[in-house]
Amino acid sequence: MHNLTELEVENLRHLIGGHGLIVKKLETYAQNCSDPELKTIFERDAQAAKQAEQQLMSFLG
Repeated sequence: MHNLTELEVENLRHLIGGHGLIVKKLETYAQNCSDPELKTIFERDAQAAKQAEQQLMSFLG
């Protein structure tokens, strides 16, 4: 377990929430996109944001 201060935990939660919002936006953009190349970019970036979110969450556990 990591010994994080309350401020560090609060900052992590803020970052995690930001990544979650980015994931939702990128997934929505991908669903509404008619350009296959752009859709792929949105999907790839959404996946990268999910991975970053999960990595940040590992610091809380």
